[in-house]
Amino acid sequence: MSHTTTNQTAAARANDHAHEPAHDGHSHGSLRDYVTGFVLSVILTVIPFWLVMGEVLESRTWTVALIMLFGAVQIVVHMVYFLHMNRKSEGGWILSSLLFTGIIIVIALVGSLWVMYHLNTNMMPMSPEQMRVAP
Repeated sequence: MSHTTTNQTAAARANDHAHEPAHDGHSHGSLRDYVTGFVLSVILTVIPFWLVMGEVLESRTWTVALIMLFGAVQIVVHMVYFLHMNRKSEGGWILSSLLFTGIIIVIALVGSLWVMYHLNTNMMPMSPEQMRVAP
């Protein structure tokens, strides 16, 4: 076998490996998946920004609820398009990790809102004189 044939064979094998899925047996996303995820992420970021900056809704409660909803949808978009999580992977462990993530997010969001609400309602009002001498 000549030196040129050996180089061509090695190049052909390297080209074959370039199109194989990742070593863990799972294929990673295509460029189309990444672009779709990016576009959805931008849209899911711009809409809450517009809701706040444009003061679209008069109720702050509904504005906060919509922002939280868009945030939750954006988490799912990131998990599907960038982390490549689906129901079929790893024998259902992905679904259980998704549920666990959802529970943790709900606990963090509800807990944060609860703490901020109680801090707001339980703070003692201060007069301008008290604020000058406050540490």
